[in-house]
Amino acid sequence: MSEPADNQDATNRWMTGYLEAWSSNDPDQVAALFTEDAEYFTDPFGEPWRGRAGIVAGWLEAADEPGSFSFEWSPLAVTPDVSIIQGVTRYTEGPTYSNLWVIRLTPDGGAREFIERWMDQDKPSGSS
Repeated sequence: MSEPADNQDATNRWMTGYLEAWSSNDPDQVAALFTEDAEYFTDPFGEPWRGRAGIVAGWLEAADEPGSFSFEWSPLAVTPDVSIIQGVTRYTEGPTYSNLWVIRLTPDGGAREFIERWMDQDKPSGSS
């Protein structure tokens, strides 16, 4: 059974906005992605950035230089409650990462929770 189009559309819109914000580091674009009380986990087991202001501050502190990366993505699952995204980030002068993102969107399309997991493709688990 396929997911309702509006959930897939909301995920596509959110991902487009995320990539634009990632490419610009514009604080307003970053803030627009998240609800006022959102949580952004850069590590699934660490403390999240909390609230729009906290997310913008954390984002800008860890910002990638515009033009320093490319990102390809595809949805693994989109439900009314959660979108799971698989991606690959390639840095022009650095590593390539496999990404798994869990995004919980509200009905208005803002993320209330974002969790990212990533792995350096040159350093797989169990390698020395």
